[in-house]
Amino acid sequence: MKSTDRLFGSLELLIFKTLAAGPHHGFGITLHVETVSKGLLHMEEGSLYPALHRLERERLISGEWRQTDAGRRARIYTLTAAGRKRLAESEASWSSVSLGIERVLRFV
Repeated sequence: MKSTDRLFGSLELLIFKTLAAGPHHGFGITLHVETVSKGLLHMEEGSLYPALHRLERERLISGEWRQTDAGRRARIYTLTAAGRKRLAESEASWSSVSLGIERVLRFV
C-alpha cells in the first residue's frame, strides 16, 4: 500500500495537528508530517493544497501571505478557534476508529 493511500480520511487531521504546533506554509506541513512519521507518510501537493483551500474557505484555518526566512513569499496557515474545535473532534473520532481497527487486527 502506498503511503498516500494511508492518508485517506486523515489529511484534515494531520493538517490540524501540524498547525496546532504553530503556523506553517504548505511545504512546511508536508515536511512536518514526513519528519514526524519518519517517512511513513507523504502528502501529495494535489491533495494538500485543495484541502488547505477548502479548510480556509470553511474558516477552520486562516492564511496570509508572508516572507519566509529564505526570502520567498509563501502563504502561512494558522489554526482558527473553529479549527481547534474540529481538531479535538477529529482526534476523538480517529482514536475510536483506530481502537476498533486494532481490536479487529488482534482478533484470533
